[in-house]
Amino acid sequence: MDSDTPALRETIDRSRSGAPAAGAAIRDRFSSDEIFQRIVASADEEIDSSTRELFFSGLAAGFAITLTFLGHAVGSALFPTNSFLSAVLYPLGFLYIIMGRYQLYTENTLPPVALVLTRLTSVPMLFRVWLIVLAGNAIGAGLGAFALANSHVLSPAAMRAGAEFTRHGISLGWWDVFLKALFAGWLVAGVVWLDHAARDTVSRFLLIYIVFYMIAGAELYHVITAVCEAFYFVLVSGAGLFTVFYEFWLPVLLGNTIGGVVLVALVNYAQTTERRFPDRDRQLLKLSWSDWLFGQRTIRPEVSSFVEDNDADSND
Repeated sequence: MDSDTPALRETIDRSRSGAPAAGAAIRDRFSSDEIFQRIVASADEEIDSSTRELFFSGLAAGFAITLTFLGHAVGSALFPTNSFLSAVLYPLGFLYIIMGRYQLYTENTLPPVALVLTRLTSVPMLFRVWLIVLAGNAIGAGLGAFALANSHVLSPAAMRAGAEFTRHGISLGWWDVFLKALFAGWLVAGVVWLDHAARDTVSRFLLIYIVFYMIAGAELYHVITAVCEAFYFVLVSGAGLFTVFYEFWLPVLLGNTIGGVVLVALVNYAQTTERRFPDRDRQLLKLSWSDWLFGQRTIRPEVSSFVEDNDADSND
């Protein structure tokens, strides 16, 4: 019985995918390696999703971001000179999206990149996920903006406040918007990292709320919220779509992406390169460099192999 205890404990502390369900050293605290394993397992579940699943999940997330725009517009109308008070309702859409497990482009900057860095999936597969999710997010946010611009859901003061978000962004200039979006991308991808370190719903709720409140409170820019803001601005002001795209939305997109990938994915990956998935690394399951750069392939991470080994040992 005693000899079976370590194997049983190891099985309990691992999810079905093989990712840790509890910390090895301290059960309620994960190491950076364990967090990375959880992210890779989560990304592996998403990378092979069908185009339909990714698109409609992204569409739902884009439409849900309308709640963030609505809440921020109402808050800005009530507290026009106080960005911290006006941001109180800003995290609402993100709570729906992240806790509801919808596909959000900025949330997808970290997990699929983890698979690419470990050569478990190819670069084209990463771009496939990004493009499908981004398209779904943009269409959903655009539909939400159209509904708000052509209805009386918002008060006149809130409508003016909603239009001011994009107008102010354009007035800042391309590089200022890019740098604000860079920090926002860092924050959002950091939410993904910390979300995989959390073990309960209350912690995740507080994490999501505080970080996204920070984005609005510090007047930073999120790319999918910016889609809703930009479409709304075009619809109510008659501004040129290309001008708004180039001067406002494009720097937000680039800033969020670089902030998420470079400042979080690569930096966090650097902590874990020597000790990620020891069972998988022993089997040398990686894509060739040509498949990694040009292929449409994904290798399933064998993180669950040691769970199966433990089951076999216990049966013996």
